[in-house]
Amino acid sequence: MKEVLLLKLGEVVLKGLNRRRFESRLIANLRRRLNKVGKCNVYIMQSTIYVEPADGVDMDEVVDAVHNVFGVAAICRAAVCEKDIDAIWETVNTYLADELESVERFKVEAKRSDKKFPYNSIQICQKIGGDLDDKYEHLIPDMHNPELRVTIEVRDKFAYVHAGKMPGPGGMPVGTNGKAALLLSGGIDSPVAGYMMAKRGLELCAVHFFSYPYTSERAKEKVMQLAEKVTHYSGRMDVFVVPFTEIQEAIRDNCPEEMFTLIMRRFMMRLAEKIATEQEAGALVTGESLGQVASQTMEAMNVTGAVCSIPVFRPVIGMDKEEIVQISRKIDTFETSILPYEDCCTVFTPKHPLTRPKKYKVEQAERALDVNALMERALAGVECITL
Repeated sequence: MKEVLLLKLGEVVLKGLNRRRFESRLIANLRRRLNKVGKCNVYIMQSTIYVEPADGVDMDEVVDAVHNVFGVAAICRAAVCEKDIDAIWETVNTYLADELESVERFKVEAKRSDKKFPYNSIQICQKIGGDLDDKYEHLIPDMHNPELRVTIEVRDKFAYVHAGKMPGPGGMPVGTNGKAALLLSGGIDSPVAGYMMAKRGLELCAVHFFSYPYTSERAKEKVMQLAEKVTHYSGRMDVFVVPFTEIQEAIRDNCPEEMFTLIMRRFMMRLAEKIATEQEAGALVTGESLGQVASQTMEAMNVTGAVCSIPVFRPVIGMDKEEIVQISRKIDTFETSILPYEDCCTVFTPKHPLTRPKKYKVEQAERALDVNALMERALAGVECITL
C-alpha cells in the first residue's frame, strides 16, 4: 500500500501576494532535508504539500526529517487509494486495522476537495462511520473526545486515508525573513535563542569566541556539537570561531575589574557585527535573559548593545531559566550544554561586576585599549567551520 505525507501549512497561508515565495522556500527546505533520507517527490497542490517517497525509502525516516522543518504546521501520514467509496472503505480497514482494534471511541472526518465525487463530506462520514460501527462491535462513535480520528481526504487525483494530524514544528520557513548571526556560547540559552529565531524564518550563521588555553579544545568541540544540533532545525550553518585570548588578556591588564565582562561583551558584539556584515546578515541573535546575570540587566545590555548599528534579537529575554531549559530539552541541547567545559565568558570573571553601569564610564575605560588593532588581529584569525 502506497504511503505519502500530506503537510499542512500554518502562517504561510496568510502571506497574500507573497505566499508563493514562502511556499517555494519551504519546498526547497524540505527537498534539501529529505535528500539525506532518499528520493522523494515534493510538490504543492491545494495548499497542501505532498511528499511521495520512492520505493524502498523508509517512511519513518521521512517523517522524522519533515518533523524538523519550520513552516509545516501539521503532518498527516496517509495511505493512497482510488476515489471510490469501496476502495476507501477497504483502505480504512487495511491501513488503520491496528488502530481500529486498539481503541474504543472513534470519529470519522472527511474533506472533499473534488466536488465531482458522488458523496459529499457528510455522506462519506455517514457511510464509513456506519460500516465501522457495524463491523467492529467494540467501537463507539464519539464526536467530542474520540481516541481515533479516521480521516478521509478526497482530492484531485486520489483519496487519502489517515489517522488524523500530527503536530508539525510550525513557524516560518528558514530563510524567508533574512539572515542573522547567532552569538553561540557553550551554555543553555544561546542554542535555544538560535532555534527560536530559525523558527521565525531566519537563516543563521554562528559566532563563537574561543580563549585557548583558558578554554580547552573540548569546550570548542562542545560548541560544535551544540551548533550541529541547532542545524537539525536551521539547516546548513557556518560557525565562525574567533580567537579571543588576546582581547581578554588586554582587558584584564588595562581595565577596571568590575568592567571586565561589560567590555568583553562589547568586543563580542563588535566582532559579531563585523562577521555578520561580511556574511550579509542583518541582525545579531543572543541568548540574553533579563536579569539572569549581572551583564544582562537593562543598563548592562544598553551598554553592550550600544556598539552595534544592526538590530540585536534577544528571543529569550522575557523567559525564566526553567522555560529556557524546557526548550533546550525539547531540541536536545540541554545535556550537551551542561557538560563541564567552560567557555570564554567564565574567564576573568570579576568578583563584583557592575549591574548598573554608565556608558560613558565604560567608554572611558575602553580608551586604555587599542580597540581597532585588537579587533583586526582577532578577525584575521577567524576559523570558519561549515555544518
